[in-house]
Amino acid sequence: MIDVHGVMLLSPSIYYLFCAMATLCALGCLYLMLSRLQRARWIEDTPTSRIRSAAQGLVELNGMLDAGGHDPLLSPLSRKPCLWYRFRVEEYRGRSDQDGQWRTVEQGVSERPFLLRDPTGVCWINPLGADIYPKHRRRWEGNQRWPAESSASKGVLGMLLSKRYRYTEEWFVANEPLYAIGWFESRGGGREAIDLDAISRQVISNWKADYPNLLARFDRNGDGKIDLEEWERVRRAASQTAEKEARIAGQAPIVHALSKPARRGLPFVLSDHHQDDLSLRLRGKSWWALAGLGGSAILACWLWLA
Repeated sequence: MIDVHGVMLLSPSIYYLFCAMATLCALGCLYLMLSRLQRARWIEDTPTSRIRSAAQGLVELNGMLDAGGHDPLLSPLSRKPCLWYRFRVEEYRGRSDQDGQWRTVEQGVSERPFLLRDPTGVCWINPLGADIYPKHRRRWEGNQRWPAESSASKGVLGMLLSKRYRYTEEWFVANEPLYAIGWFESRGGGREAIDLDAISRQVISNWKADYPNLLARFDRNGDGKIDLEEWERVRRAASQTAEKEARIAGQAPIVHALSKPARRGLPFVLSDHHQDDLSLRLRGKSWWALAGLGGSAILACWLWLA
């Protein structure tokens, strides 16, 4: 047995388990503190861009939420019209409020893109992988796994025997402000470098897949094959087709999109809170993580020094 500063006696296995748990808790709090502080610094230090003039890469945008012509989504729990949602259903397991705990039994998040609109243009937002801090949040309890189900049909006995559930739902609503920082890319409008040689090779490859039609178009001497002179005409025709396709691609409208950066460590944050409020919230959460770090670090040192 290991005497822990005269306070308790623990078997070696339990002692090292407690030490490991306290150490892991301290490391987890350290990670949360640093990651939230880093997000707050990104938000505070990154200048806001306009969509029309934004550089390609990491940018910060401010605008209004827009459905982009789509019908609104319906949140799964409360059936609210929205552009994005996240939900969680928890079941209470235990005999009483003192010895029970909440366990997640259902959760989900929408992945459909939506628009951010500012005075200069619109940008599609792909929310997959984002750190999202919504203003709209609701938590309530009930006795059905899904709150949309009617409990009246179960009768009094069914309600007494039913389980206890807690629901949490968050969402974005159209025509409200949105703050976003992430990886900005623009497509169309002749912005991309076009490889005419690659397009020509693809055109020829497509024509060769239908060889009888290729012969009908370019076999001038009717010998059933494409000679060198005829292949030269094929290449010139393919080059002209490639130039035409490039002109059409250059006339396509510009589409802007914001998504998660491929490079690890760069932020992707979405929120309908004001930018300053979001920064303060993140700094406040980092202080709570710092408090947890201090407590768990002291406990870990106290245990390891026993």
